[in-house]
Amino acid sequence: MAYDASFRVWRGNTNGGELTNYKVSVNEGEVVLDIIHRLQQTQTPDLAVRWNCKAGKCGSCSAEVNGKPALLCMTRMNTFTEDETVTVTPLRTFPVIKDLVTDVSFNYQKAREIPSFTPPEGLKPGEYRMQQVDVERSQEFRKCIECFLCQDVCHVIRDHEDNKPAFSGPRFFIRQAELDMHPLDTASRKRDAQEKHGIGLCNITKCCTEVCPEHIKITDNAIIPMKERVADAKYDPLRWLGAKIRGRQPGDVE
Repeated sequence: MAYDASFRVWRGNTNGGELTNYKVSVNEGEVVLDIIHRLQQTQTPDLAVRWNCKAGKCGSCSAEVNGKPALLCMTRMNTFTEDETVTVTPLRTFPVIKDLVTDVSFNYQKAREIPSFTPPEGLKPGEYRMQQVDVERSQEFRKCIECFLCQDVCHVIRDHEDNKPAFSGPRFFIRQAELDMHPLDTASRKRDAQEKHGIGLCNITKCCTEVCPEHIKITDNAIIPMKERVADAKYDPLRWLGAKIRGRQPGDVE
């Protein structure tokens, strides 16, 4: 059943902005992205919003709805009452470009800092062999759609801008965990995770897991196991001694 909803949408750019009030019609079965598009069509054609698939698979339409990071295309209007004001704002952790569009290039910079899959020397494509259990262990992490909601909600970078150079964030901790779990990867992921990507700054509040639209158990299945392996490699005295005897640094892959 159609009704008129109250919306507050952040309008502005890098120089600042403010929340603007709108009254807009809502039809049965619609999502917040539908309403944003209706605003563009009927009231404010210059409203900027990033989107692509409208199916919850591209991660483009990330924003904050009533203060919670969410995909606009997956936030259904029937989760709000008809007299409730719906507030839509850009991702708070990243610089605003215009309206609901933010500059998320920080994440691509961090992605480039992680060494790619490194197979054993001399092993050619087509010669890789893995047990199914190893495939399944890291398959969950490959569901990531890079919406960066986990990055947005992580208070280590959300509330502390100065942490960004030293902290990659949950999206890239699951990437490191995925590669570290790969039986054919030979790169030193554990030492890098702590010394270059700041996994020690994560205090496992699980806020990243709570907002993940793909329901990846980021904290329990990636970050905590990775932190445990980092601690084992760096502080276990027997592993430390074994690494020294073999001429490796503590934290190197065995």
